[in-house]
Amino acid sequence: MYDIAIVGTGVSGIFLAYTLLQAEAKLKILMIEKGRKPADRICPIEKELSKKCVDCKICNRLQGFGGMGRSEGKFNYTNDFGGHLGEKIGSEKAINLMEYVDEILCSFGADKVKLYSTENEALSRRAKENNCRILTTKVRHLGTALSYEILNRMYLYLENRVDMKFETDITSIDKMDNVFSLNSKENVFKSKRVVLATGISGGDQFLRYCKSFNIEPCKSRVDLGIRVEMKGDQLNSILKNSFETKIGYEEKEFSATTYCMNPNGRVVKKYQEGLVMADGQNYLETNNPSFNLNFSIFVPKYFSSPYEAKKYARGIIESINKEEGRIVIQRLEDLMKNRQTTKEQLIKNGIQATLEGDGGNLYDEIPTVYINTLLGTFQSIEKLIDTEIDKDTLLYGVDGKFYEPEINTSEHFETKEKGLYVLGDCSGITYSLSQAAASGVYLGRYFSEKLLDDTL
Repeated sequence: MYDIAIVGTGVSGIFLAYTLLQAEAKLKILMIEKGRKPADRICPIEKELSKKCVDCKICNRLQGFGGMGRSEGKFNYTNDFGGHLGEKIGSEKAINLMEYVDEILCSFGADKVKLYSTENEALSRRAKENNCRILTTKVRHLGTALSYEILNRMYLYLENRVDMKFETDITSIDKMDNVFSLNSKENVFKSKRVVLATGISGGDQFLRYCKSFNIEPCKSRVDLGIRVEMKGDQLNSILKNSFETKIGYEEKEFSATTYCMNPNGRVVKKYQEGLVMADGQNYLETNNPSFNLNFSIFVPKYFSSPYEAKKYARGIIESINKEEGRIVIQRLEDLMKNRQTTKEQLIKNGIQATLEGDGGNLYDEIPTVYINTLLGTFQSIEKLIDTEIDKDTLLYGVDGKFYEPEINTSEHFETKEKGLYVLGDCSGITYSLSQAAASGVYLGRYFSEKLLDDTL
């Protein structure tokens, strides 16, 4: 019998387990993971064993110890974006928890890279005057290699202190006499409390866990938008004091945010939900940096259920992919004139694409809301930089970001089923590594205090 069973070993689950081990209470903790250990998370595409997704039964890029934290490891310590943890537990408390997360990361080696801030008061004032705003954060950007090192050290710290079961698929969860049974094909694990921390890779299975306890999700969100690739020095005037600037833009009909800004990075293919999208790769993630700058302009859209959200996104992205992993690219000048960009134009273009794609016209590929948002955001950016954006700028259709639906919980992430908690990104409250990790620390401290008082 376990005191606490954690389903999922992404950053929220890892930081929960770590925090519980710091407490005086001697707890029997189980961590269950559908994916693999850090050393066994080998993606064929990342290792250049394949040029396209081969649809592995277990996705080593998304699943396994560390979850999405294994990718570029960007920890944004802010309440301005990345989730609603501050709204749930209080803004100051959320920031304090994120600062503690950074301390833990540094104790495992994150201090090899500097913490930087995107705050710029003068730029923020100018942005307000030009129909946009600057979202600020402190950032510890680890990069893929250092992320792997840190996660492996955290794994080694946990492996002899908690029970960990990898490549274990929990098919169902039930409860009898206040004890949860977590059922896999091989075993049944018993626990007094269960924390679902499956992250965005939990998907339909996470919803089935919830449904077995009559827990219905609330609103669901999906972000779609255009990935932009421009001249590397185009935004120098607003990036000179910061590695990245995140810009928010709003109209009556929509809002948008720039996302994942990568100076000297490359545009790469992202495989998720069986779809192929245009993603950004930081110069730290590649041996072949570019002279370009890339980022996405995302528009959030909300639905009453996760099925509707995914259906909407699939309809757009699958139409572009054409079952061949197709990505469409258009020059900014051609978009403004509503005309197709040809293959020959891409070859001769002043800004060379770092990802191969088909020339096309985004007006024929995506809803106009994403085009209008991009053009409106560009107008605001041009006012900030006091110059026009180069008409050779490349626009990729499309990038996307999926979220788990929001689940109604108490302040401490407990569902209506006593003893069952949802944590991190699968709660629908956090969208970032930093807020997910902070939620793990928060719940860990709550458990520790209550268990010591014997009141949980």
